[in-house]
Amino acid sequence: MNGNAKARDWVLLSVLGVIWGASFMGVSVALEDIGPLSVAAGRIAIGAILVTFFAVISKVGLPDFSMTGRRVWLHCFGFAVFTNALPFSLLSWAQLEVTSGFAGITMAVVPLFTLPLAWIILEEEMGWRKVVGFLLGFLGVLVLIGPNTLGGVGTQTENIARLACVCASLCYAIGTMVTRTCPKTPLLSYSAGGLILATLMIVPISLAFEGIPETITLRSGLGLLYLGIFPTAVATVLLVTVIKSAGPTFLSLVNYQVPIWAVIFGIAFLSESLPPTFIAALLLILAGLAISQSRSKGKSNRS
Repeated sequence: MNGNAKARDWVLLSVLGVIWGASFMGVSVALEDIGPLSVAAGRIAIGAILVTFFAVISKVGLPDFSMTGRRVWLHCFGFAVFTNALPFSLLSWAQLEVTSGFAGITMAVVPLFTLPLAWIILEEEMGWRKVVGFLLGFLGVLVLIGPNTLGGVGTQTENIARLACVCASLCYAIGTMVTRTCPKTPLLSYSAGGLILATLMIVPISLAFEGIPETITLRSGLGLLYLGIFPTAVATVLLVTVIKSAGPTFLSLVNYQVPIWAVIFGIAFLSESLPPTFIAALLLILAGLAISQSRSKGKSNRS
């Protein structure tokens, strides 16, 4: 599975895990002075500027407007909605009510949601490992959101916020399908086009509902800058490097790291608690992920 991975690839994969894991802490910090839509808009706009810059200096540019190029732009639109504007907004709003660790744990569900979508959309084989892995991971989701949410007990806003995090994971899974069905194009070019479209979508909505933030402290400003520069822009360049060197299957190993780092940063820097149910849910989700991505002897069972 990872035979082609070099030492550098493992280092970059670890860096990606830390960067993405810390993004949930960054959202919590930015939300101290900035509204959730403004946080989403700010990080997307910063990311769009930087990724477009990287695309230009790398001489891949933006997708063209040929027949194939127009299809790529259509997929860029789906990428903008499901990988950027919608999940970033959902997570930013949800983190007004839930901890960064909780939000990070829900991201481990993304590859599990991808399994049935790939079966339906791409007609990929759904072997018993994938079925068992999905069911085990889904059980972890039920444990994570808790019986209070399922039974309508507790504050309605917190219950909706927990479900919003899970919906954000589903958005990312849909975004994965959009990307996988896109005509062949440089990933950096595709990402730049998607971020530009996402900026054009979310910035006007943010200004209409929240306006321009009146006061931004240094702490919140740094949180927003981190989100735009590292999880959005730098991470895009790193993942392109890893995919080119070791392949997308190797990159999928980052799914095991992100929730763990999210929990660590939340506890260490935000003094968040870690209820036993969160630990049980994380273990179930990661176990389901491991089973679904395992291979039978002599045969690839890649999801």
